[in-house]
Amino acid sequence: MKNNEYHIPVLLHAATDALVLNPNGFYVDVTFGGGGHSKQILDKLDKGRLIAFDQDADASKNVIDDSRFTLVQQNFRHFQNVLNVNGFDCVDGVLADLGVSSHQFNVGERGFSFNHDGLLDMRMNQAGELNAFHVVNNYDEADMIDLFIQFGEFNKGLASKIVNKIISLRNEELINSTQKLAYAVGGLTSFKTRNKFLARVFQAIRIEVNQEMQSLSEMLEQIPNCLNPKGRLVVITYHSLEDRMVKNFIRSGNVKGVLDKDFYGNVNRTLEEVVRKPIVPDEEEIKVNSRARSAKLRIASKKD
Repeated sequence: MKNNEYHIPVLLHAATDALVLNPNGFYVDVTFGGGGHSKQILDKLDKGRLIAFDQDADASKNVIDDSRFTLVQQNFRHFQNVLNVNGFDCVDGVLADLGVSSHQFNVGERGFSFNHDGLLDMRMNQAGELNAFHVVNNYDEADMIDLFIQFGEFNKGLASKIVNKIISLRNEELINSTQKLAYAVGGLTSFKTRNKFLARVFQAIRIEVNQEMQSLSEMLEQIPNCLNPKGRLVVITYHSLEDRMVKNFIRSGNVKGVLDKDFYGNVNRTLEEVVRKPIVPDEEEIKVNSRARSAKLRIASKKD
């Protein structure tokens, strides 16, 4: 499979230009996927080195044959430990292209998309224990309502209706496919808004299955200890939950956005914004890759 068929890298040049300031530096791509960003990083390096992470075994098919490159099949929440095991304390830049790869969406049996009929799975790590089938068929009402409020950003009333529809159907038969789940809840919205509505339903379950927000939080909290002075953090987000967490961390030093100030009222933080507003794809990129439409690129630099 060609890498651009696996996943078209979003904001490729903006992200890698912001990341690689030292061609002899050491960089980390915590979301390897199809390898598009990693290849561009390597093109910018001379004697530098790149370690990439991806918990999805399918990504290993895209491994890059380059002595400066190492691919680690791990969740990025473990990246500091992996660096330490490999004899490194700090790096010159970390890139994260969050969310789901085009490959994961397009392969129906992975269960990520309501546009393809497949088993309810949604595991980014196919060896993971929790899958969407278990969430949909076994979570109790209160826990399921909570995840749709928290990760789907539905109000409590609509979240309750979604869960009632799911429970009503699962009491009759197991909800074991993406199409059954879409059928169960699709009638709660109009035809015009159905796709956006289902996207949020599937997003909420997927985030729960993969502990995406917890993993992102843990990864970000490791950044101050793993970046060299003036090292860059470059993150591409695709929905408001991710973007809010990244923005909070950059601006306040923690994912909740609570400012920690010293005696004089100065905010204690180790990163500073390189650009105040996030960079977004232009119309030309969105025409080529519609999944870039919601992308936001944030760039931060570690203080001296």
